[in-house]
Amino acid sequence: MLPLVTLKTLLRAKCFWRLAIPGSVRELHKDYRIVPPQNFSNYESMKQEFKLETPEYFNFAKDILDQWTNMEKAGKRPSNPAFWWINGNGEEVRWSFEELGSLSRKFANILTEACALKRGDRVIVILPRIPEWWLANVACLRTGTVLIPGTTQLTQRDILYRLQSSKAKCIITDEVLAPAVDAVASKCENLHSKLIVSQKPKDGWGNLKEMMKQASDNHTCVKTKHDEMMAIYFTSGTSGTPKMTGHTHSSFGLGLSVNGRFWLDLTPSDVIWNTSDTGWAKSAWSSIFSPWIQGACVFAHYLPRFEPTSIFQTLSEFPITVFCSAPTAYRMLIQNDMTSYKFKSLKHCVSAGEPINPEVTEQWRNQTGLDIYEGYGQTETVLICGNFKGMKIKSGSMGKPSPAFDVKDNPTKTVSTLRGNFYITGDRGYMDEDGYFWFVARSDDIILSSGYRIGPFEVESALIEHPAVAEAAVVSSPDPIRGEVVKAFIVLSHDYKSHDQEQLKKEIQEHVKKITAPYKYPRKVEFIQELPKTISGKIKRNELRKKEWEMI
Repeated sequence: MLPLVTLKTLLRAKCFWRLAIPGSVRELHKDYRIVPPQNFSNYESMKQEFKLETPEYFNFAKDILDQWTNMEKAGKRPSNPAFWWINGNGEEVRWSFEELGSLSRKFANILTEACALKRGDRVIVILPRIPEWWLANVACLRTGTVLIPGTTQLTQRDILYRLQSSKAKCIITDEVLAPAVDAVASKCENLHSKLIVSQKPKDGWGNLKEMMKQASDNHTCVKTKHDEMMAIYFTSGTSGTPKMTGHTHSSFGLGLSVNGRFWLDLTPSDVIWNTSDTGWAKSAWSSIFSPWIQGACVFAHYLPRFEPTSIFQTLSEFPITVFCSAPTAYRMLIQNDMTSYKFKSLKHCVSAGEPINPEVTEQWRNQTGLDIYEGYGQTETVLICGNFKGMKIKSGSMGKPSPAFDVKDNPTKTVSTLRGNFYITGDRGYMDEDGYFWFVARSDDIILSSGYRIGPFEVESALIEHPAVAEAAVVSSPDPIRGEVVKAFIVLSHDYKSHDQEQLKKEIQEHVKKITAPYKYPRKVEFIQELPKTISGKIKRNELRKKEWEMI
């Protein structure tokens, strides 16, 4: 058996380790729609022609957003909004780049004047998908303050951890989480400013809506160096406590041009809807930098929780051309009937955050006629690998390498992931003879059974093809003879919850034996109500594995 390799990206270059392992290709559905790329002719030309120059000074608000405002004023950009927000209850916000600029300058003045923040000070922003979240992002860019996004699902303990770890001087949130902040504020000696997005006043908090009414939009953007700290993102904590990952003004502000131009293939006429939570770096990828680098419209839906019907209705009623969502979301969507919906404007679907199962992409294609173009990256990076328009998609593959860029991180943690000029991702995968990359697992998720190395993702993908399986997670489990064996935790589909479980186990095991090499089948199966997940929706295999091995 050939060994697996750790995926690596060469900073400032384009190199990955290569391991020749044959890959498989599934037949395309008969209704498959080929949508040609808008910004490049083919993958090879994209790789050859793409160049990125990093100036000494760079600020996304001044050098990108304000330039689109100028284009807009000169009539050199389509009448597409820069930002388009709905909440599902009839409320709607549309901003041009000029309006985005004016409002964000007001917000910037609040940060520097009312909050007395200086360049380099850190600001935690915990807001749902409301327009103020986007304004906060741009205001931090304009003032040179360091943005630290957080998901609204954070607990009081999570907020304390982030405030203390980051030494943030300001926090911006809503009335839902304000009490949690107040409960821990006394333990955070650096915190001196609190802003709330609310219709009602709150003692000890500046009311952002009222302050915006009084603020001036006369503000001069700071002159930031390209390698100056711009934002800090906490990782989702899949394999441990969340880590702080820093990004400079150029690493996302310029680096994500590869995402916007090539992977998302956006133009100023496009409308992109990314469903990512505002607390994750994926929102920076596809809800701020990538679209606005290309002058596209960012579409946002408040959606307090993920509802397939609302997703389908929105894709049908609004001129959304590019849809970006996590594999978990696509798995939920395909379990619903889409036949009564027509996505007339939709022409490009992408996914990132964790591997997406081939069965999911196949069902999505069967129902929509569109492929899902998977991308692979991390909070520490921009797009590392991706499936791009014009490429033949191999179902289950995360595509081919994209240009990679230098990023900044916690120095100690960064040193532990570097080998010369290579950044070690910690993920395991392989490259096939055609240059496509295939994700296998996090390095600590690999199962060693009787001398075989087994990646959980392939087994999970086989499991999910069985109609009884709604979701599955695969981990190692101790075994006195084999050392470890494959154990599957399965959430059953609604129609199978009343079936005989012992018989169902045997059927599922036999199913996996037919789909994969027989030694990979789960020798142990446990049916559970739900899988443990991070607040970003990633499966916490480490928790399941820990429970198995604690039983020894």
